[in-house]
Amino acid sequence: MYETDLARIHHEGFGDVARAAAAVLLAHLQGAGMNDGTVVDLGCGSGISAKILSEAGYDVLGIDLSAAMLEIAAAQAPLARFIRASILDTELPAAVAVTAIGEIFNYRFDDRAGPTAFTRTARRIFQALKPGGIFLFDVATPGRVVPNPREQFRETPDWSIYFRVAEDPATKTLTRDIVVFQRLDEFYRRSAERHELTLFSPVEIEAILHQVGFHSMMLTAYNDLTLGNGWIGFLARKPAR
Repeated sequence: MYETDLARIHHEGFGDVARAAAAVLLAHLQGAGMNDGTVVDLGCGSGISAKILSEAGYDVLGIDLSAAMLEIAAAQAPLARFIRASILDTELPAAVAVTAIGEIFNYRFDDRAGPTAFTRTARRIFQALKPGGIFLFDVATPGRVVPNPREQFRETPDWSIYFRVAEDPATKTLTRDIVVFQRLDEFYRRSAERHELTLFSPVEIEAILHQVGFHSMMLTAYNDLTLGNGWIGFLARKPAR
């Protein structure tokens, strides 16, 4: 998942959500007087958020399974630290914030991924956060694909990418078939990936957060960047005392 060409294309062409989410997190941390400390970036991808947060003075730990993404991240955000691991297994350090931006919990990156795994991970995050700490993330929910199925094509001088996205309401599954063409001088290199996601009920996610002990609110946008159909953000906070 997210091999060399797709990782590069995602970094160059699809980083707006990560940038917007980092700005939201910074505003809330600084507004609470948390001007330093550790931020854990789950599913950190190419390090877009990590770069912003580390340059703002935070100690950032980025965790991802994609070696190609982490290679870009290490070059883009030299002040941050990155490890290749599953977000379901990694021991979390004490932190002022934990983020998981870009439908991270929905991805079926192994057989354990799903609502039960999210509950366990939310508990681990709650324990790792300092009082008043923030858990910022987003999830794909039913109704994510409109129309269903949906196709999209994007082209630049260096690469082209084609998506076909379909949603199965019966199994709460979203499937993205992705084909990329990376320019290599006068030739193009073709590669393809299939990503499967489990769609979560936002009401269920909110209930889990409250059960764990968070105070939370749903977000439909990161500042001016609207998340769109079936894509909900959550800003959860561990009580200060």
